[in-house]
Amino acid sequence: MIKTFSGKSFVASYSGGKDSILAIYRAIKLGMKPASLIITYNIAMERSWFHGIPNDLLNEVSASLGIPIKLIKTSEKDYVANFEKELKAQKENGVEVCVFGDIDLEEHLQWCTARCDAVGIEAFFPLWQEERKALVDEFIENGFTANIIVVDTERLSERYLGRTLSPETVSSIIAEGADACGENGEYHTFVSNGPLFKTPVSFCYGEPVKYGRYAILPIKKV
Repeated sequence: MIKTFSGKSFVASYSGGKDSILAIYRAIKLGMKPASLIITYNIAMERSWFHGIPNDLLNEVSASLGIPIKLIKTSEKDYVANFEKELKAQKENGVEVCVFGDIDLEEHLQWCTARCDAVGIEAFFPLWQEERKALVDEFIENGFTANIIVVDTERLSERYLGRTLSPETVSSIIAEGADACGENGEYHTFVSNGPLFKTPVSFCYGEPVKYGRYAILPIKKV
C-alpha cells in the first residue's frame, strides 16, 4: 500500500514537533512530493495551536525546509471548517494526499481521515501503529534536533522544559512513568534542525508560563 503513494503530491499536517517532521521525512523518502505544510494558527494567541510557534519563526522553518508553510488561521469554533477549507484549496492546486504524524490514537485517525474524506483526498499516516519508543529513537538517530517546549505537569515534571530530546532525556522521561514519545500529551517539541533542514533554525526562549496544567516555554525568532 505504501508504494502506491510514491510520486504523489502531498500536503502535511505540520505541528512543528517531532512526529509530524518524522512523518514528512518518511513521505519524502518514499518518493512523495511535498507541495506545502499546513499548520493551524490560533488567531487569539497569534501562535500555532498546541505547540505555540509564532508566525515569523514558522517563516524561518519554511525557508530552511524549502517547503511553503500555510497558516490555517482559526478560532476553536471554526477549527474543523477552516481545516477542511484549506484541504479543499490544496486539492484544487493538485495535492492528492495529506500526511499526518499520528501514531496510534484512534480518535486522531478518525478525525484526520474524516477531514480528508470530506474534501476527497487521501489521508496517509506513515507512523501508524509503530512502537512509540522506536519512533522517537529513529527521530534522534536520523539527526533531528528537537527541544521540549510544552509539558503536561500532571504527567511529566516541568523540569523537562527546554531540554533537547536525546537518548538520555527519553530514558529519563520513561523512568518518570511517562510515554517515551509523549503521544498521550505528556510533552510537545519544536524541531529546529535535521536532514530536511538546509540550515538550523535559530530561536530563543521567553519566560516560562503556566496555562492550567501545562507549563509552556515560549519560543521566538532570534
